Amino acid sequence: MNDQSLAPPLLRSTADGVALLQLNRPRQYNALSADLLDALHAELDALASDEAVRVVIITGSGNAFCAGHDLKEMRGLGSRADVERLFARCSQVMRKLVALPQPVIAVVNGLATAAGCQLVAQCDLAVAAANARFAASGVNLGLFCSTPAVAISRNLGRKRAAEMLFTGEFIDAETALDWGLVNRVAPAEQAMEVARELAHNLKGKPREVLALGKALFYRQLEQGLATAYDDASRTIAANMDTDLAREGVDAFFDKRSPRWKD
Repeated sequence: MNDQSLAPPLLRSTADGVALLQLNRPRQYNALSADLLDALHAELDALASDEAVRVVIITGSGNAFCAGHDLKEMRGLGSRADVERLFARCSQVMRKLVALPQPVIAVVNGLATAAGCQLVAQCDLAVAAANARFAASGVNLGLFCSTPAVAISRNLGRKRAAEMLFTGEFIDAETALDWGLVNRVAPAEQAMEVARELAHNLKGKPREVLALGKALFYRQLEQGLATAYDDASRTIAANMDTDLAREGVDAFFDKRSPRWKD
């Protein structure tokens, strides 16, 4: 059967502690349909409690990462309330990415526009193929990228975020690297390999410490300076009072590699 409509909108595979989520609507440039959003919700919920998974990678099928929302589906919704529910559903996915205890790496294998660019920005880390392109292009359709603005403005400096959101122009992978939207750029055929090397690095860190650190990292960004330092002080004190930290510090003084427990 060659009917792509029967294919699942999201594929998942897991190997060596790394879960790969692959957006699987290549003919639609992996646009975020309601079915795809539902599938993402289900997988993120499952991953949140899966202690065997240490790192999550998100990428796209075909030649695109994600072209944003499915405009044809969205245009067919019956009311403003229906549209608002769709965007709220997408925003919940973005918040689940932040709440996920595992680090999340986007592998941007091609086009990433509108909510697709938002998805890149909302992942903790991102590796871009050299031919990847990024845009908050909704303004060109008379539809300002309001929800992508939340993630983009938390990654880029204010002037660069405004340029992306106000002009809708594309930037290439090297510009995305320079502006802080992605961490690394690699030749297209090596992007996944580079991401897996990054995942391997993360797997070498204690799972509990990364989860604690990720939660603190995002929490303090939303706090005032004094509150952030109070929170960070409590967090690191609690962290220091763990067997993991004691083992790490002892290993440092003993000049050996720490023996982490899985």
